[in-house]
This record gives sequence, structure tokens and C-alpha cells, in this order.
Amino acid sequence: MSARPIASTAAGAVPRRRRLITRIDLIGWAFISPWLIGFIVFTAGPFLASLFLSLTNWDVAGMWQFVGVRNYQKMVTGDDSDFTRAVGNTAFYVMLHVPGLQVIALGLAALLNQQVRGIAGYRTIFYLPAVTAGVATAYLWKNILAKSGLLNSMLAWIGIDGPNWLYSIEWSMPAIIIYSFWNVGTPMLVYLAALQGVPVHLHEAAMIDGAGLWSRFRHITVPMITPAVFFNIVLSIIGSFQVFTAAFIITDGGPANATLVYILHLYRAGFMDGKMGYAAALAWFLFLIILAFTIVQLVMAKYWVYYEGEAPTQRGAG
Repeated sequence: MSARPIASTAAGAVPRRRRLITRIDLIGWAFISPWLIGFIVFTAGPFLASLFLSLTNWDVAGMWQFVGVRNYQKMVTGDDSDFTRAVGNTAFYVMLHVPGLQVIALGLAALLNQQVRGIAGYRTIFYLPAVTAGVATAYLWKNILAKSGLLNSMLAWIGIDGPNWLYSIEWSMPAIIIYSFWNVGTPMLVYLAALQGVPVHLHEAAMIDGAGLWSRFRHITVPMITPAVFFNIVLSIIGSFQVFTAAFIITDGGPANATLVYILHLYRAGFMDGKMGYAAALAWFLFLIILAFTIVQLVMAKYWVYYEGEAPTQRGAG
């Protein structure tokens, strides 16, 4: 008889309302405040300020003047001929650099996935270029790609007269792309981790069924590492659109703007010509291009990326 009133009291109890801001909330905000302040001051603030700046013709020295979308019109109407050249050069770089980097990185990862003596040392050697300074490496490759540099000397050993890589309109951009393959360490490491995650019993079962090396690589290895392929392609596309150091240090956009890439054109507009408003518009145009490519990749991923043994077409249908 005594349990009934206790139950009724508990059922009729009104829970206490939580205060809007508690002491625990204040402590939490205090701990994240350094990051939050840094994000607002150094990331979100400049991000939004650049959007406003792209609608002005501010030239650093004088007062800004609001011009609306005139900076964007200058790009799309062809008033800036260097813009068209920069977009074309960057597109050419992306089309050759992204697939080439994936092939080289995957090939090296497959070689470094073998169980041989001293494999840890080989992996370290191939990854080292990824941690070297970009400017120092660019100066090194500037000497390698010179007319009498190491690359042409090696070609001469097999009877090939190498071109004047850095001062040829036809070969200067391929020279920049060749240099870009030097920094293959990071995607190689991602592929190596993905290859080590492929179940061995799948290969053993395929070998029992008579599958060869290429057949196993195509039907087992590649589908199992498609998440890593997707990750590397997305990052490679984003990084390719932002290529700058090589073109700036090695060729400075020459000869005759043959290596004038997009970021170098943006740099010249903002820091050499002083057209900060137009440079901000160029930056936002590049942001939209990269965003569009990334969204397309995310949408298409469901048709070819396998997660946990799930067929892409099944996920797409679902």
C-alpha cells in the first residue's frame, strides 16, 4: 500500500527546466574560444570580406569603389586575355597531372606493398619528397630541367637530344607537369594503406579459380581500394587547380605566358598590379569551379566507389 503514493508522486513530478547557459557551458565555450576566435578572425572574416572585396575596384592605395559584378564580367567577356590563357593552362595541367599522379602513386604503392627485406627504408625514401620544402625543390628541378641539366644529360645517354624545357612554349608546361610528379608521396601512402587493407583470402580464392595477376588486380584490388582512389582524385583536383609554386619559381609564367596558371594570374593581379578587387573576384571564381568539380565527384562516387562490399549500383538505386 505504501508503493502506490510513491509512484504517483514520481509520475506527477515536474522536471526542472535547464538554464539557458550553465556553468558547464561557459567552461566549454572558454576551452574552444581560442579556436573559435582564430576561425572568425583568420578564416570566416577574410572569407566574407573577400566576397565584398570582389564587388569593388579597390587598388590598395586608394579608397574602394563599389562596382557590383563588373569584375566578374571582365573575366567572362574576354576583356582579360590573360584570364583565358590561365584557365586553359590550368585545365591542361589538371587533365595530365591528376591521372598521371594516380597511376604513378598506385604503381609505387603496389611495389612498396611487397614483403621484401628493407621495405621500410624504401617506403621512407619514396615518401621523403612529400616533406621537403616546395620552394627548395622547385629550385632543384629548375636546374634539373635546364638545357644542360640532369634530365637532358640522361636523355643524351640514349641518343635523345632533349628540348630546352624551360624556355620552349611547347615543352615548358610538360616540364612543370613532370616536376609535379615528384611529390607523389602522400597519395602513394594512401594507396599503400588501402592495399594493405585488401583481404588476402579474396586473392587466394581467385587464384584457386585460376584468376591471373591482372584479373585479380582488376576485379579484386581496384574495387576494394576505390574509396582511396576517390579520396586521392578529389584532393588531386583541388590541389591541381591551385598550382602555383612550380610556375612561379621555375618559369615565372613564361615563356610567352605558356605556364601562366590561374593562381599565378591571381597573384599578379593582386600583388603586382594592385587590383585587389579583381583578384578577389578571381579567387571566388576559382572557389566556385573547385566546388563544382567536388560536387560532381561526390555525386558520381555512388556509381563506382565500393564501401564495405556494397555494389555502387545498388547504393545508387537505393
